[in-house]
Amino acid sequence: MSSPPFIDQESGELDISQIQAEVFRLSGLIILFGGVALLVFLITLLIAGNSLLAGFLTVVSQFILAVGTGIVLMYVIARAIQLADM
Repeated sequence: MSSPPFIDQESGELDISQIQAEVFRLSGLIILFGGVALLVFLITLLIAGNSLLAGFLTVVSQFILAVGTGIVLMYVIARAIQLADM
């Protein structure tokens, strides 16, 4: 029988190094998509108008956030399946 994820087999305590590794991977994805969406939104603010381009860039930043959320959720599910099989 395999041990539960994030538990050190020898001591039975939380495996902090494995938790940190997973947190860094997940936060990297979140920061990547959040940063790209923020960049597009800041460009929208620089345009500062009621123009069609500003509206389009707002929609693009929302699309980036939606796609990023989907990718992060797929990563979490795929990683959970991998950890359950260990």
